Amino acid sequence: MAMTRTSLAAALAASTLLAAPLQAQDYGTFDGYTLRVKLIGGAQYEPLYTLIPEWEKATGAKVEILSRKSHFELDREMKQDIAAGNTGYCVFSSHTNFAPQYNAMNQPLNDLIPAEVVAEFSPLVIQHATVDGQLMSLPRHSDVSNMYYVKSLYEDADNKAKFKERFGYDLTPPETWDQATDQAIFFANPPDRYGTHFAGKDEAITGRFYEMLVADGGKLLNDDFTAAFNGPEGVMALNWFVNLYKEKAVPAGTTNYVWDDLGLGFAAGAVAYDLDWAGWAAFFNGKDSKIAGDVGVALAPKGAGGKRTGWSGSHSFSITQTCDNKEAAASLIMFLTSHDAQMMEARSGLLPTRTKVWDDVLAEFEAKGDTFMVEVFKVFGESMRDHAFTPPLIPEWGEISNALWPQLQAAILGDKTAEEALNEAAEEVNLIMSDAGYN
Repeated sequence: MAMTRTSLAAALAASTLLAAPLQAQDYGTFDGYTLRVKLIGGAQYEPLYTLIPEWEKATGAKVEILSRKSHFELDREMKQDIAAGNTGYCVFSSHTNFAPQYNAMNQPLNDLIPAEVVAEFSPLVIQHATVDGQLMSLPRHSDVSNMYYVKSLYEDADNKAKFKERFGYDLTPPETWDQATDQAIFFANPPDRYGTHFAGKDEAITGRFYEMLVADGGKLLNDDFTAAFNGPEGVMALNWFVNLYKEKAVPAGTTNYVWDDLGLGFAAGAVAYDLDWAGWAAFFNGKDSKIAGDVGVALAPKGAGGKRTGWSGSHSFSITQTCDNKEAAASLIMFLTSHDAQMMEARSGLLPTRTKVWDDVLAEFEAKGDTFMVEVFKVFGESMRDHAFTPPLIPEWGEISNALWPQLQAAILGDKTAEEALNEAAEEVNLIMSDAGYN
């Protein structure tokens, strides 16, 4: 992986900068005011921040960025800030799945963001951003994963013949997770190439397990909020990861991977298929990718329960309750989620949260004859419409994840069986939910 995250961010920025300036809008006047913010960092997120000087010029305010970290690092910082009462800033990057954890500092946005602005967003993402009837964040772009694959590997006649001889069915992008397992094993040729890979720590592996669990017909929690994930469906879901690791169909380091590692590894031609989000699409097919022009995209496979994986949510912006200028904060987050700002991000594949941007960016790709990005948006659009679901929008989601992922990792590494790992995680989750007063 020769490309660093910094150079990747620069490449993405160069590929997604607006062809025309943002539309002139009235974002208010805040002469001399400095708005202090904490923002998510990383390759796909930072090009948007190149627009901040335009907001500064329009409003007379300045933006001071106090943090720019990965979401997991930022999440830990948010919780430390809440515990220490250290929320002397105004805007922070949030996520609809994480927002319920930040209730202590979330400023409800209902009276700060005009209803006509909220109405321009997808009703589903606004629903996901609403906690206990209050809008807690303004969605920036959405997440859901689908399958990217290296087309030439699947179209190769020799691969097709050998695969059919070995597994008894035609080699095509996998429709089920059982087929995905076969193909990951078939294509693995370590250390030159692996069948696939997965993010193996933090909420990244919890979420992957969660969506596999749902696809296999299981659920995370029972109606009384006790753990439900340690049944047969959970064991089946976890063993998908365990088996691929045992078969060396994934890199040995996959348990330490998070999102950037997956995107960079796929773009380097190191894996045959990659379950990933749409934000990588333009980069995968761009000049800095070794698989440019050779990338296919398909819906995520179905699990044993007949459901496709579709763990979802939206990156978003929130305002702290202690913010000393909430109007300026609201102005900035409306600017950063405006139609033109979302068009900028959508051009790289990030899924917009405004309804009109979906139509406008598709029309733009079609007009340019960019059939790959048209396919990306159609596949991911179907996924968002028909298969997307969030984890429970409760403050304990983070604690549940922190109880689960070390146990998932232990099973993948062979330190415990799937049953042992899930039962130990279930005991911890039941204690968390009981302490929180759910049962």
